[in-house]
Amino acid sequence: MRIRFLVPGNVRHGSGGNKYNAKLAEHLTVLGAEIETVRVDGDWPVGGPADRQRLAGMLDGGTTVIADGLVASGAPEEIAGAVGKGTKVWILSHMALAEHGDLEAKSLAAATGIICPSSHSAAELETRHGPQNIIIALPGADKANPAQGSQPPRIVAVAALLPNKSQTLLVEALANLQDLEWEAALIGSEHADPAYAAEVRAAVEHYRLEDRISITGELSGNALEDQWHQADLSVLLSRSESFGMVVTESLAHGVPVIVRQGTGAVEAMGDTGAGAALDVATGDEPAKTLRHWLTDPGLQERWRSNALHTREHLPGWDTTAVTVLRALQSPPN
Repeated sequence: MRIRFLVPGNVRHGSGGNKYNAKLAEHLTVLGAEIETVRVDGDWPVGGPADRQRLAGMLDGGTTVIADGLVASGAPEEIAGAVGKGTKVWILSHMALAEHGDLEAKSLAAATGIICPSSHSAAELETRHGPQNIIIALPGADKANPAQGSQPPRIVAVAALLPNKSQTLLVEALANLQDLEWEAALIGSEHADPAYAAEVRAAVEHYRLEDRISITGELSGNALEDQWHQADLSVLLSRSESFGMVVTESLAHGVPVIVRQGTGAVEAMGDTGAGAALDVATGDEPAKTLRHWLTDPGLQERWRSNALHTREHLPGWDTTAVTVLRALQSPPN
């Protein structure tokens, strides 16, 4: 099967969506599909007239297309035109668009089908736009060696420095725990939103935590593995997440996780007992939970044991690819 995979060219930092796209393409290839990955430049999610015209050309040809929602959800006329000419266009919607809801609704209605990376993201789309032809293909997890941890305990937050990821909230929480022993690392791109990255650095400096909180920038390969190897706890306080692949990445290393209630990260953690989901909106303070974890060896051991158990049962990316390929090969509804 030949598949053209259209991914946004204007998201250059290491996002969860980018990783999902790359892993899906890799494992579809393993299953025998012929994948052509095309970076679509433009001012997406809507794009200008030239951007949409270029997208229309990439959709043409009567083949099967998977188009990232950041590209496809703002171009309903182009999607409808391609489907009308015989191209099967599946929109891979990592997360509903924050704006341009009318365009997104029309694009989803025109598409052959929709792929969502979680039940959470699928439910969000259907809440906004009504019932959809959606298949859910949960992200896989790469096999990893279990972390060894550190002394003092090491807390990591792996995410680009963006307002949605709420790193300043974590810094403020840690500032209330200076009477305890810990170290922390904020691991993610500072270039995705330089102004917010500067706020994060300013917060660390304001609380005089430069010796305890490191801001590493975006890491990959052995450098990122070294950080996981040292980690005892992972924290993801995003205000919204379609799934939160860093959660399963953390569990793949046997590292428990604290996430925010009401986000897809709760689905990623599941009923594992390997961490906690904080209802920040109702005053569930990160500092309180972190203090509990730092001062209760029994809680540390339970979370760690549960994370190690979960690590043995995480599905791989081959499962994700099989789910998608079956949907693409099925006759239309």
